[in-house]
Amino acid sequence: MDPKGIDASVPGTALRMPPTDTSSTDGAPVLVVRDLSFTYPDGQPGLRDVSLALFPGERVALVGPNGAGKSTLMLHLNGILRGHGDIQVLGLPVVEQHLPSIRAQIGLVFQNPDDQLFSPTVFEDVAFGPLHMGLMEEEVCVRAARALNQVGMAGYAERLSYHLSVGEKKRIAIATVLAMEPVLLALDEPTAGLDPRARRTLIRLLADLPVSALVATHDMRLVQELLPRTVIMDEGRIVADGPSDIVLRDAALLEQHGLEAP
Repeated sequence: MDPKGIDASVPGTALRMPPTDTSSTDGAPVLVVRDLSFTYPDGQPGLRDVSLALFPGERVALVGPNGAGKSTLMLHLNGILRGHGDIQVLGLPVVEQHLPSIRAQIGLVFQNPDDQLFSPTVFEDVAFGPLHMGLMEEEVCVRAARALNQVGMAGYAERLSYHLSVGEKKRIAIATVLAMEPVLLALDEPTAGLDPRARRTLIRLLADLPVSALVATHDMRLVQELLPRTVIMDEGRIVADGPSDIVLRDAALLEQHGLEAP
């Protein structure tokens, strides 16, 4: 048995979630989730005892069928939803007094960029986060310009967001969180709705970003190309967690949880 709990000789059960005890791991975790559960107001369970740890520089895929709990988990990371359990970002518990700091450290990018872009111009959208962090105007402008450059949109500052393509909007949405200099990007279906050219552009962008990333996606080719670790969720639980090259070869495991190999 591998130290991560992988037994590749048993099809469909090859991966078990590694423990979230980080005492023996080099480097402090960026994110720790322990025993997180959440029930929607209608009584439907959204998360069931979810535990997860991410370390600096990790790029992790979060995959599973619709309704598995991926987006619900994402919305807990910066306190938009509140469940029962423990979440820590850079050692800070996700509780009311720490939310302003935590929301600057977790760059949450929604599946639909129109949910994130609401200002008259692209520059104002990207500057919004740093401005509300209380930074001086000069620093806000520097951060906004740098974030736009990072996503290859430096010439779009004065453009109107609603005139952009879906791919351009997604890059601008990423810039809005990069401007706050987060330690973790949490991206919900970043390639959904993109044509092949826009998809390749976005993948190249994500590959070059120097931050940890948790990416909820159905795009298994994206996982194969960009994300070395894969977490599978189903019915609100984490059912597998391990190296993507092993997860993606386990056809029985993928089929069991409504997924297809790339």
